[in-house]
Amino acid sequence: MERTDRIASEMKRVVSDIIRTELKDPRIPVVTSVTRLKLAKDLKFAKIYVSFLGSDEEKTAAMKALKASSGLIRYQIGQKMTIRTLPELNFALDESIEYGSYMAERIEQVRREDRLKEKETAGSQEATEN
Repeated sequence: MERTDRIASEMKRVVSDIIRTELKDPRIPVVTSVTRLKLAKDLKFAKIYVSFLGSDEEKTAAMKALKASSGLIRYQIGQKMTIRTLPELNFALDESIEYGSYMAERIEQVRREDRLKEKETAGSQEATEN
C-alpha cells in the first residue's frame, strides 16, 4: 500500500468522524457516509465522495453545507492528523449506493417476470398434453 493510500484511508476515517461529531449544520443528514476519498500524490487536493439518504433537494442542500464547512473540516483534519500539507477539499456526491439499489430492484423485477412466464408456459404445456 502506497503512502498516499494510507494517508487517504486515515483521512477518510477522520473526515467521517468530523462530519458525524463536529458539524452541527441541520442541512447535513444524520446518515451521511464518506464512501471514498481520492488524494493527489502531492497531497494538495482531496476529492471526498459522500452519500446521503433523502430527496434531491436535501442532497443539494447537504452538498452546499459540506462545501461551506470545508474550511472547518480542513482545520479539524490538521488538528487530528500529523501531515505536512493539508489538502484542499472538494466534495462530490456519490450516487453509486442508490444506483446499486435501483439495479438490484430491476433484477428482482426481471426475475419475477421470468417466474411468471415459466408458470404460464408450464400451464399451457400441461393443457396441451391433456
